[in-house]
Amino acid sequence: MLASSPSGHTNPVLSGAPLSINVVADIGRQRLIPSLTDDEQVLNRVHACRDVVQKAVRDNERIYGITTGFGGMSDIPIPPQHVAQTQDNLLAFLSTSTGASLDPRHVRAAMALRANVLLQGRSGVRLELIERLVEFLRQDAIPVVCDLGSIGASGDLVPLGVIARSIIGHPSTTQVKYQGEQADSHDVLQQLNYSALQLEAKEGLALVNGTSFSSAIAANCVFESQRLLSLSLVLQSIMVRALGGHPEAFHPFVDENKPHPGQGWSAQMMRDLLSYSPNDSKRNGDLAQDRYSLRCLAQYFAPIVEGIAQISQSISTEMNAVSDNPLIDVDTGRFHQSGNFLGQYVAMSMDQLRRHLGLLAKHLDVQIAQLVAPAFNNGLPASLRGNSSRPFNMGLKGLQITGNSIMPLLTYLGNPLTEHFPTHAEEFNQNINGLSWGSANLAWRSVQLFQHYLSVASIFAVQAIDLRAGLEADHCDGRELLGETATELYETVYDLLERNCGQESPFLFNDDEQSLEVDLQMLNGDLAGAGRMHEAVSSVTDSFLAEFCG
Repeated sequence: MLASSPSGHTNPVLSGAPLSINVVADIGRQRLIPSLTDDEQVLNRVHACRDVVQKAVRDNERIYGITTGFGGMSDIPIPPQHVAQTQDNLLAFLSTSTGASLDPRHVRAAMALRANVLLQGRSGVRLELIERLVEFLRQDAIPVVCDLGSIGASGDLVPLGVIARSIIGHPSTTQVKYQGEQADSHDVLQQLNYSALQLEAKEGLALVNGTSFSSAIAANCVFESQRLLSLSLVLQSIMVRALGGHPEAFHPFVDENKPHPGQGWSAQMMRDLLSYSPNDSKRNGDLAQDRYSLRCLAQYFAPIVEGIAQISQSISTEMNAVSDNPLIDVDTGRFHQSGNFLGQYVAMSMDQLRRHLGLLAKHLDVQIAQLVAPAFNNGLPASLRGNSSRPFNMGLKGLQITGNSIMPLLTYLGNPLTEHFPTHAEEFNQNINGLSWGSANLAWRSVQLFQHYLSVASIFAVQAIDLRAGLEADHCDGRELLGETATELYETVYDLLERNCGQESPFLFNDDEQSLEVDLQMLNGDLAGAGRMHEAVSSVTDSFLAEFCG
């Protein structure tokens, strides 16, 4: 269910129904504010599930985590008079997080996912706990969660425990950012007119046991990666044109004979992005065919495109899944003691996502290397110097070094975490682990690094196409050589950097006339924030989502 917000966006009404990655990411970015459903069928199911738990306690059934201890201590019986205290104590012994504070967008997304999953009526909590999760989100009261403390085995126990302690007022040092100001969670509860809440049977376990937090980070990574993939492809089209690449490699006939869906889509995008036809017979330079990074672009992009699509689908399934333990079947009253909390799907997906981002950077790095080298760039000046008449101008030499410093970090982060670091935790109960938390956080680091790298690549693309225009026309307005989407991105870069395009000189004429360091900060700020560059290439993102994630 959806409702319109005052800003014109469509706000989600949480009901347990599946949420999309875009919606979760927009909740994280505070572009959408969720509310709680009033659907009686949904709410009655939550109440009915709670009744099943209470009956099991009354009947003194032996149910994991309700009338037993936890993990390797599940052989310890918990008498009825200690059932509630056991849930509070669960949050106490999980109060062990450390490290740097997470980006609040991840915490918001995790709170929304956890509330939505609990609304499916499989976990056995009171509606009041779900209401608090949603109200904290609505009031911009976001717990401060550290980035170390989960192995993705029984889900994200430690970080989800921080959220749980915050909303119930558990005695702890939990901190909450309330409307931008950090305060003790007890003080925030009072400001929200809530009192401390005593947990009951199963509730602590239901709040902390599951993959919602790792899935939230993964959803944000996927959302950004879909947009970064699109931006990479548009930048590639500008670089191909600046290098004088021939479009025949993107002819439909080629893809008909190797019909991978990612290859066909990538080639179609390049045909749409380039301003000249794949039937064009004109060729720049003396080579009978272009070098691999131009001629094999669609073939290189294809498995990355398909890989990110598969990851998108996997994370979408995981973040909407009920992943705590035990699961409760309201219709039969049965408790299913199982392992949906294992974060293996998230971990392996994020391992792969980091690899894909590194491969995208690798390909751009090769194109940049060609652009700056006269032996390979079909007549462009060395290091893309703007004013070659001034002998001490060095062009984008320093910028290439910066790009080279980022690219190997991305490929290094592409190494898998999941298979290399076994952790036989908690008395060998958690003797196999998803490690989804670490993998997802590393993926977020890769996303941030790739945003920096694309800021570098954007300047190279704009400078190169301006210089190519100078060789083919009587001006340095690169727009004349670009298709509609590439032109929009080109103009956005110029606008963000507060410079006018269409001049007689290229983007960078003399080295000392502008600070590329400031330019990089402004471009990266946009990629990580407002997203005007992403909006410029939104048609490519929309096409990707429609083709592979619909």
